[in-house]
Amino acid sequence: MSSEFAIVATDPGVTRQVLADHPDLMVVSFRFEEGAEGPLHAHPHVQSTYVKSGRFRFTIGDEHRVVGPGDSFVIPSGARHGCLCEAPGELIDCFTPRRADFLPA
Repeated sequence: MSSEFAIVATDPGVTRQVLADHPDLMVVSFRFEEGAEGPLHAHPHVQSTYVKSGRFRFTIGDEHRVVGPGDSFVIPSGARHGCLCEAPGELIDCFTPRRADFLPA
């Protein structure tokens, strides 16, 4: 249940909340204010992203795309990626395996 996980500020204008967790899979909500960024980064997890609301400009490797409500895509393990929020919204990300760094210490 998502109520057992705290809402955490991650970057200016961005919050994260784990919605479901299992060693093999983690579901996470990210909420963005307009203009907020998810800085470029990479991790060993495969990530799927579903745009619940808002509008985002994503960079995945050398590819750039603008996505909105209902769009979804997969980010391969190790791919450098990030986003800029063009309209306030929420992303639902799934990670496999789980992001242990998103769990409370």
